[in-house]
Amino acid sequence: MVFTLLLASILVLASYMVGTQLGTVDKLAPYECGFDPFEDARNVFDIRFYIVAILFLVFDLEVVFLFPWVVVFEDVQALGFWSMFIFLFILTIGFIYEWKKGALEWE
Repeated sequence: MVFTLLLASILVLASYMVGTQLGTVDKLAPYECGFDPFEDARNVFDIRFYIVAILFLVFDLEVVFLFPWVVVFEDVQALGFWSMFIFLFILTIGFIYEWKKGALEWE
C-alpha cells in the first residue's frame, strides 16, 4: 500500500513538472461539438426528454433479463418458463400503459 501511494505521488509530481501548463485562448474556450456554444449550458430542457430517456432505460434493462433466460431455456422447468411469462406479461402491461398515457409520443 505504501509503495503504491509513493509511486502514484511520484508519477503525479513528475507529470506536473514535466508537462507544459499553457492555457491558450483555444484551450480555454468552451467547446460544443466543434462549434461555439449557442446558449448557456444551464438552459431548461423539456420534461418529456427525461421521461422518454428514463422509460427507454427501464424497458431496455428489463429486456436484458431475457438473455440469461434464453441461454438456460432448455434447463428451466415449467416454473422458470411461467415466471418469465408473467414477467413479460407485466412488462407488456407497463408498456401499453405508458403508450396509452402518451409518454412515448414526441410532439
